[in-house]
Order: sequence, then structure tokens, then C-alpha cells
Amino acid sequence: MPREPMPGGTPTAKPATESGRKPALRPVRWQPPRSPARARARRSRTPLPPVRRFPLGGRGPEDVRIDARGQVLTGVEDGRVLALDPADGRVRTLADTGGRPLGLCPLPDGDLLVCDAERGLLRLNPGSGRVETVLREAGGRPLGVCSNAVAAPDGAWYLTDATARFPLRHWMGDLLEHSGTGRLIRCEPGGTAEVVLDGLQFANGVALAADGSFLVVAETGSYRLTRLWLTGPRAGRSEVFIDNLPGFPDNLSTGPTGLIWVALAGPREPLLDLLHRTPPALRRAVWSLPSALLPGPRPTAWVIALDAAGRLVHDLQRPGTGYRTVTSAVEHGEHLYLGSLVEPSVGAVRLEPAGRVSAGSSPWPCGTPRR
Repeated sequence: MPREPMPGGTPTAKPATESGRKPALRPVRWQPPRSPARARARRSRTPLPPVRRFPLGGRGPEDVRIDARGQVLTGVEDGRVLALDPADGRVRTLADTGGRPLGLCPLPDGDLLVCDAERGLLRLNPGSGRVETVLREAGGRPLGVCSNAVAAPDGAWYLTDATARFPLRHWMGDLLEHSGTGRLIRCEPGGTAEVVLDGLQFANGVALAADGSFLVVAETGSYRLTRLWLTGPRAGRSEVFIDNLPGFPDNLSTGPTGLIWVALAGPREPLLDLLHRTPPALRRAVWSLPSALLPGPRPTAWVIALDAAGRLVHDLQRPGTGYRTVTSAVEHGEHLYLGSLVEPSVGAVRLEPAGRVSAGSSPWPCGTPRR
């Protein structure tokens, strides 16, 4: 695949698709599962500890990752990719993609994969600030909203393309429409790309199992996580990893002990579930309303962690008065670092052993074959 260099720190012109007009909605009728009781609870059995903020000078650190030096990496809505030193709170700009950086994936050679919602999959050299375009299309279709990426042990990269129908600023349209145009793509560095899963409902976060045997993809629009086996007799097969989540799953990460951390951007929205059960014309009418009137995530800070069998290990939540709309969580040392679509800072909480719940008490079914 050709790579197109962009000078580090120099923003390029954004695509000429910045009209405020919403794409037309083509609703697909769907019967969402009845939301679990946990979706209606405002607090978890173990509250999320108080959140310490690290100001960034930019808004919307949608994804957070940790590099080999222990720095927190993130991208903000003005296009910059940043490195935060949690020891002293200093923030450095690594590059400006000229788009909207979302998911990040540090590579073994020190480079950084950047999923840019407007520019596709990028590769960033933190030392020079050089940004190269790695992938703009797959399967004969341009990337719509390049969301997240992970590097597999065999050297391949897996990335999610959230939707072919809506730009990032109109992401709620994809959830209302429920047409399922999200994809999981396998990319060989310097080689070809192939679509390995399609028909996903707003494909979002992706995380690799600690042993590399499978990866998990968040389908935000269906309140579920889907597993794709990479090795063993089931390699290439997919199934539901956990279904009927109590909130909207966003970015995923794998912790040092193998736990899969799931950021829930907000609890289930009863009005959205109701709209899916009504005639499509009603959803089109709702979509025509000003964006501020559309149903969206209620302010909360919520993360859960699952083991490799899909069982609940952590369930941490607090009202979103101190930090809200958590879209990513990554474990490092004794802390959990948080990202948000709306906050101007990275959050951090200290993990305590008391934050654990019984590993065998998951309130949600898991492991049901997907197809």
C-alpha cells in the first residue's frame, strides 16, 4: 500500500465534507434486548474512585494508551497527538494529523498507529513527528470512520471501520439507523488489507487477548462485544463474547494481567431502545431534530473489566460530575487512565483490590455463537 508523507506538526487541509447537513437516515427495524437491571442503576457495587485530571490544552482525548516510557498517549479534536507525562503533568505535541485522531496503537519499533476518523490509518514516528498514511480503503470501499487498531503477534494489524454511512460528527445517526456497516479489517504492514468481519453495528474498540488467541471488537450499536478467534481450531470464526451490556461499549484495552477493560460511554438510553421498536418513519422524524435534542449518553464515568472467558471482574461507576463520557480506559501500574470524547483532560484513578467483584458472577450472558 502506498504511504503518503505529511510533515509532522503541520496540519493539512481537512476534507471538503464539512457541511452541517446530516446524511439521510435509512432506518432498519431492530428489536434490542431488554436492558439488564444494571443499566438502570446509577451506581455500581464498587464506585469508581475519585478522578484526578491532567489538563491537555485540548478537548476530547478519545483514546488513551501507554508507551514504553510510561507516557500517556492520546489524540484531541484539533488534530494533535499528545504525550502526557503523568509524573509531572507535562504535555508534548508529537504531531498534528490535520484530521481527528481516535484510536492509538504503540508498535514494537516505537512508532504509533493512529486511527484518524477523517484520514484513515496513519503511522506516526514520535521522534521526528513524521506522519504517513498507511490505509485509506479496504475491500474496495474507503474507510468511513477509522476507529481503533491493535497489533497481533504475527505482525498483522487489525483495525475497525465504524460506519460507512455517517461521519464522526453524526455518529448518533448510525446508532439510530442500525444498518450495520461497520467492519474489522486485517492489514499487513506494507502489504494488503482484507475485511475479516463486516455487518458490525458501529465497530469501535478492539483488544487482543493476552495470549494472542483471539481479539474482541466492541459493537457500540448493539451493546455487545464480538470475539474473533485468531489461532487454534476455531481460527477465523466469530462469536458473541458478551451480549446485552448495560451501556454503550467504546474503546477496549488489555491490562497487564490479561483483563479486557471496556469503557462504557454511557448507560443504555431507554428512548433509543424504544425508537428501534417503532416504525422507521418515527426515527427519521427524530433525526431531523437539532442535534442537541437527540438521545445520547447520560453523563457518567463507567468502566468494566472482563476476564478471557467474558466474566465480570471490575464494575466501576460514578456520576459524571467530575469526569464524564469515558470512552477509553487503560491500566498501568496502580492506576487506570481514562479518556473522554468531551473532557479537556485525561483522567486517572487508583485501582484498589477492593474494586474486585466475584469473577464468577457476571450478570450478562456470554459466549453465544454469533454466526
